[in-house]
Amino acid sequence: MGGKDITTLRGTLDYLEQEGELLKTDAEIDPIYEIAGVEKALENGPAILFNNIKGYPNARDAGNLFARKDRLAKIFDVDTHQNTKFKFLKAIKHPLAPKVVEAAPCQEVVLTENLDVLATIPIIKHTEKDAGRILGGGIIFLGGEYFDGGSHISLNRVHFRGKDWASISTGLEYHLYKSVGVKHRGKKVPITINIGNSPAVCECAGGAGTHTMIPPGSDELAIAGALQGKPVEIVKARTVDAYAIADSEWVIEGYIDTSTKVWESDESEQNQKADTYPFFPEWPGYLGRAYKVFRFQVTAITHRSDRPIFYSPLADSYEGLLLGLPFREACLYEEANRLYPGLVQDVNILYGMGGWSSAVYQIKKRRPADEGYQKNVLLTAFGTLPGCRIAMAVDEDIDIYCAEDLLWALSTRVDPTKDIFFIPGKAHAFIPVARYNPETQALAIDATAPFQYKFLFERAHYPVDRVDVNRWFGKEEVTRALAQQLDSERAVSMAKNGW
Repeated sequence: MGGKDITTLRGTLDYLEQEGELLKTDAEIDPIYEIAGVEKALENGPAILFNNIKGYPNARDAGNLFARKDRLAKIFDVDTHQNTKFKFLKAIKHPLAPKVVEAAPCQEVVLTENLDVLATIPIIKHTEKDAGRILGGGIIFLGGEYFDGGSHISLNRVHFRGKDWASISTGLEYHLYKSVGVKHRGKKVPITINIGNSPAVCECAGGAGTHTMIPPGSDELAIAGALQGKPVEIVKARTVDAYAIADSEWVIEGYIDTSTKVWESDESEQNQKADTYPFFPEWPGYLGRAYKVFRFQVTAITHRSDRPIFYSPLADSYEGLLLGLPFREACLYEEANRLYPGLVQDVNILYGMGGWSSAVYQIKKRRPADEGYQKNVLLTAFGTLPGCRIAMAVDEDIDIYCAEDLLWALSTRVDPTKDIFFIPGKAHAFIPVARYNPETQALAIDATAPFQYKFLFERAHYPVDRVDVNRWFGKEEVTRALAQQLDSERAVSMAKNGW
């Protein structure tokens, strides 16, 4: 215990414990169903550390680390969760290069013989319908010549169907596929899979799909370094020409064989059908399906000697949503402001609509010439954010963090004949409607008031900023009264803004 250190998973857990944000248990828990069940039961709650994993006496498990927006802001020393994106944007613009070290905690134990990943690492099984024990929280680290001299980190689903090999999904929209599936197709591409990393590394890996702001060849680990205020340390892998993240709890070394494809599940292989049989829960909130993807061959497993910690985020969860969400918001904001400086005041990805599925822009029209630019901004969302299905623009007097206020803007400021329009283009494969209707379209909504008629949309402002309710009521009475507002986010917003 001591000062705040968020450059490692262990330091972050110590900090969260000091802040009263961590639940710990020594009761035995099974990685099959039970860990996922407990994490889901405590959704949007505290971080959790399981100290006694059935069948893995030398391992621990952590989950729900980023299950709350306010906790994410606290970890990165940001005053409110609404401003987290701006710190992330600063890190994108001012990266801090990683540092190569000779020795690392992640290589205190090195296994190269008789490898059996599932017998060694407590990879969890999420639901009864899962194809197996799927690794969803391992961070793929690709670098050097295979990423145009930069470093790439991402979260990709990996299924160890054999003791020392796995299927690895790369996704057509993402950097990993563009590098190994296109540019280096046919090669054996060396990578490491890193488990149990710092919040900055995890967040950067989760936001790796925003390619317009972070193109191939970028140093994504340098962005993570800037975010945490200290270079991310990396170390040469023991068995492949790649690097590992030095402070990882576990590292799986190996290579992606892009000349060989394998099925993601036994059932899909037996029936030779893709996109049909269950795999595991995916971020849109539906049970994902199995495909035929590249094969990953394991060459070594390395880990810390002192009870290494497995990290088990659930893709369909608050934590899964918040992994990378501030990066995606930062990129949406930056893209729009590069086109029209000062027009977009803020951007929010709706908490309950999947981290890739929505974007709300807060627009401030300053002059008649700004009219119409809001529609152009909406179009950028679908190119910047893979998987975006709904984009909405509202005025600066709308609380973009309050769903009820957004609905109010929708019902009072939208002319359905001209303010709602459809965007053609292929949706993300994990969106079910895209699989049976490849020509499905996305939805853009302009809920801003026309500039020339803006005076008609002036909201009444009650003088909340001119009164101090403590003059009339006791502290405990005020606390109880404000607590009742929490039943309605619009009530909180109206009281705060005087609407």
